[in-house]
Amino acid sequence: MNAITPTSESIAVVAKLTKDIRTAARAIKDNEARYLVKAYYTVQENRKATASQIRALEAAGQPHDVLDHFLSQYSTIERSIKRVLDIYTDNHPIGFWMKNITGIGPIIAAGLLAHIDITKAPTVGHIYSYAGLVPGQVWGKGQKRPWNAELKKLCWLLGESFVKKSNHEDDIYGQYYKERKKQEIALNEQGKFADQAQTILRTKNIGKNTEDYKWYSEGKLPPAHIHARAKRYAVKLFLSHLHEVWYEHEYGIKPPQPYAIAHLGHAHRIEPPM
Repeated sequence: MNAITPTSESIAVVAKLTKDIRTAARAIKDNEARYLVKAYYTVQENRKATASQIRALEAAGQPHDVLDHFLSQYSTIERSIKRVLDIYTDNHPIGFWMKNITGIGPIIAAGLLAHIDITKAPTVGHIYSYAGLVPGQVWGKGQKRPWNAELKKLCWLLGESFVKKSNHEDDIYGQYYKERKKQEIALNEQGKFADQAQTILRTKNIGKNTEDYKWYSEGKLPPAHIHARAKRYAVKLFLSHLHEVWYEHEYGIKPPQPYAIAHLGHAHRIEPPM
């Protein structure tokens, strides 16, 4: 496709559009931010699918000019949403704090800001529950799901980001993931998760010809399960730090001590990054 040389008029239009977006982004509300986060990931998936289709057409020697156009549109929308959410998070001290942590960009930071209401979370346990991170959460027919699906997805993406950034020199939570994974592997080899393995075999439909079934049958958790446990630990640690920093910003005092420290005598505590 031929390149299009921008004119002075088109540059002026883009400059005005950028200015208008920046002005509007400072005033967006949480419900708009939630919609934009969801839209970002939808557009991202469409862009990836379109790029994949283009590669297939190229391999077959077929034209793909129309798909090229839509790929460009998806990329533009993706960048625009990211720019808006970057401004949205910059205008909130907690959003700015989150973006200074390796592995957290404007999309995830905006999603967490927009989905979590610190005034309804006196303890981090309320956030864990709302994000679907409490084991054993179930709901019956006709009952409302006890967690927010979009927030749960964001936490999963957050964990994936921590894992990907675990070799970065400024990484924090990826290192906690790796340390926890080593501990989980050791405990798994010692058979400490045998009861869990048996419960999973009894309550879930695990194919007998699968590799997972072999692990569970031996009283151990498969590697993917260990990975998920370690990743969830890193995410919950971050959320505990987020709650502490946000609570203190909102109320001017430290939040109540976690139950395990205040009542069970667990002394180990990891301070949030500042």
